[in-house]
Amino acid sequence: MIELTTPISEQAAASLNVGDTVEISGYILCGRDAVLPKVLKMIENGTAGELGVELQGQVVFHTAVSPAGVGPTSSNKLEIESSIAPLSKAGIKLHLGKGQLKKETVESLDKYNSVYAVIPPVTALLGAKTSEVKVLAFPELGMEALHLIKVDKYPAIIGAAHGRSIYD
Repeated sequence: MIELTTPISEQAAASLNVGDTVEISGYILCGRDAVLPKVLKMIENGTAGELGVELQGQVVFHTAVSPAGVGPTSSNKLEIESSIAPLSKAGIKLHLGKGQLKKETVESLDKYNSVYAVIPPVTALLGAKTSEVKVLAFPELGMEALHLIKVDKYPAIIGAAHGRSIYD
């Protein structure tokens, strides 16, 4: 088991390989199809600093945050998958979700030294490993707003790294 703490360094991201099992601790961003396009607009407009969190070395979990907890959504939804390359370019090192990504997306992860990890849909387990929740932006989206959560040893499996995918 590889223990990762946010922010994730370039070296740590480069050392991860398809099939590695990881435990992630620290603060991570949570967003899905309603909010990730809004975050991309902030990056394009140069206003991402208003989020109050540095994107370099950050983790994005493809999920909503609700009183029931957090659980992965499909990362291959158009709005989510199309955000992976630009978010990686902006400094995101790890994308958490579920499902197979397109070959082009896997290649973009490699280009920006970022990785994708699949996380099993284990909402109760993840809820017990989440200690803080804060809405960072777009509160009008409710549970689909951009959240920052503090996690302790979130389990995941690296699903795409260095141009390879576990789905190949």
